[in-house]
Amino acid sequence: MIEAAIKPDVHAFFDKRTSSVQYVVTDPETRHCAIIDAVLDFDEKSGATATVNADHILHHVDANGLTVEWILETHPHADHFSAAQYLRSKTGAATAIGSHIVEVQALWKKLYNWPDFDADGSQWDRLFMAGDRFNIGELDATVMFSPGHTLASITYVIGDAAFVHDTMFMPDGGTARTDFPGGSAEQLWRSIEAILALPDGTRVFVGHDYQPGGRDPQWESTVAEQKSSNIHISRCKSATEFVAMRQARDKTLPMPKLILAALQINMNGGRLPEAEANGQRYLKIPLNALGNPKWD
Repeated sequence: MIEAAIKPDVHAFFDKRTSSVQYVVTDPETRHCAIIDAVLDFDEKSGATATVNADHILHHVDANGLTVEWILETHPHADHFSAAQYLRSKTGAATAIGSHIVEVQALWKKLYNWPDFDADGSQWDRLFMAGDRFNIGELDATVMFSPGHTLASITYVIGDAAFVHDTMFMPDGGTARTDFPGGSAEQLWRSIEAILALPDGTRVFVGHDYQPGGRDPQWESTVAEQKSSNIHISRCKSATEFVAMRQARDKTLPMPKLILAALQINMNGGRLPEAEANGQRYLKIPLNALGNPKWD
């Protein structure tokens, strides 16, 4: 799966507001690149949107003479808006996500009471299935299906690098929650096992860093480091132990503050709601739709 001789250039962009890590992954030979999990800025207090993060990425692309081939999503995010459509409009690059997005769309379509929403994945240019291969310049990329955090989560293995989204965090941050609609601790354990079966030297790039202990943001480790020192994985020697730990921890976590705002954007490929007759766009927030979650 990994060609050890090929090492993509990876440039990370950390968004402090959402603790998200965005990536530009570049083939050093052709200077073609992919953008992974880009953030569209949103201020929940004022309802304002902006493109500060995405424009920073575009500046990096321009300053380094890169050609964007792909705008990739690892999963439908619950804690930030996707900038995929904005970046597509600026670069013309193809957008892609995992094929199981249609299951997420079907689930959330009901929660939003959105009967005319097309829950068929047509909001992206390509839907990746497990085992699919594609190229970024001359780099070979492979898709792994990595459910558990969401129904549609995938991992991109690009050269010697694995972009594992929210399946795992840095070793001192543990693993992702599984209590969102469609989440599963059992599936997450199997997804982690598959990622940790990659060669020990595989570089692991995470989708968030919550800076445990107040340290500076980090986003890169290796498979070997995750095996030996991830605070959840190294302490759980079986699926049963992991599931019990993960489910108990999830019960203590409040929902992400943007989940109900973000999913209606992100299941639509990063598109904001259409303007209504008065020219204004509106988000739709269902009340009491997520059971009885813990409050802050």
